[in-house]
Amino acid sequence: MYSARQLDRARDLAYRHSGITLGDNKDVMISNRLDKLKRSLNSDDIDAILALVENGHHIEIFVSTFTTNKTNFFRETFHFDDLKERVVKQAIESNQPLKIYCSAASTGEEPYSILMTIEEANREYKTALSSYSLLATDIDLDVLKHASSGIYEWNKNADDFPSWIKPAEYFKRRAHPTKEDDYLIKVKDHLMRKVRFDQMNLMSVSYPFKSEEFDVVFCRNVLIYFNQDDQNAILKKLFRTLKLGGTLYLGHSESPLELAPYVERCGQNIFVKTKEYL
Repeated sequence: MYSARQLDRARDLAYRHSGITLGDNKDVMISNRLDKLKRSLNSDDIDAILALVENGHHIEIFVSTFTTNKTNFFRETFHFDDLKERVVKQAIESNQPLKIYCSAASTGEEPYSILMTIEEANREYKTALSSYSLLATDIDLDVLKHASSGIYEWNKNADDFPSWIKPAEYFKRRAHPTKEDDYLIKVKDHLMRKVRFDQMNLMSVSYPFKSEEFDVVFCRNVLIYFNQDDQNAILKKLFRTLKLGGTLYLGHSESPLELAPYVERCGQNIFVKTKEYL
């Protein structure tokens, strides 16, 4: 068991380095993460570990331990349906490029789902986009390394891919070395070359992007880890990077908050920017 003081120190460090807000109802989770932190640093002295983090050591390990990276391919499939059937189709018809930002890349399933969606749209509409690019960022370097490798475990009985996706077009498959019902799948090079992974903290004071740089912004299932003031601040910074008429995708339990008057809802947590936030 950890003392209230130790839990509070961890809570404060999590907020300081990632912006994640961990309420009193998260004490069990914090305790589990502290256990993991001790194993990672091969030490049982949690006070000494927290002191090191407070003094600027092991920040990346601490952040990696305390961030949540639950994801899968084509999570909330309706967003990818909309991307294919509305956003990409409009860009093809108007012969316009698409620039997309995925703000919480995690281990890479979401960015690769975005790319597969675009590739399938190109095939379906028999006319490819004039050009497109995808930037995917995360605060956690460990998950970004995983994403960059493009290698995943896959169960034979999994059904995460929508019916319009042909996984064999995008993955190489081989037997899992230890699990009979699982495969290892690796994203093919032609898809991996279309995404750039980079580290970024959404709590940064400013973002390294131009105003109205992106046509599409994915910010899904990450705002829930921040308090409402920080959610608003993040959304406003992301909003400035989104073009007028651009699309913002949020997670199923998230909302545009103070940006509501500046967007038009066009689907389940799908928002189109209609005017600038001043």
